[in-house]
Amino acid sequence: MPTTTDSPPLLGADDVAILAMLAQGLPVGTVARRLAMSERTLRRRTRAICDILGVPAAITAVAWAAKRGLL
Repeated sequence: MPTTTDSPPLLGADDVAILAMLAQGLPVGTVARRLAMSERTLRRRTRAICDILGVPAAITAVAWAAKRGLL
């Protein structure tokens, strides 16, 4: 039986959308407005994505997603 470390982290479509916009170089304020959320909420969501992936920063999460063809 596979352990949680054997399976890839699960990202929702919203998480991938956030990473895609950040990958385009859009400022946090612009991404937040496009997703109809506050900048604080976007920062929290981005931190949660990083935690899920086990990476230290949003740029690393973007690289992770790009490497796996999600972006």
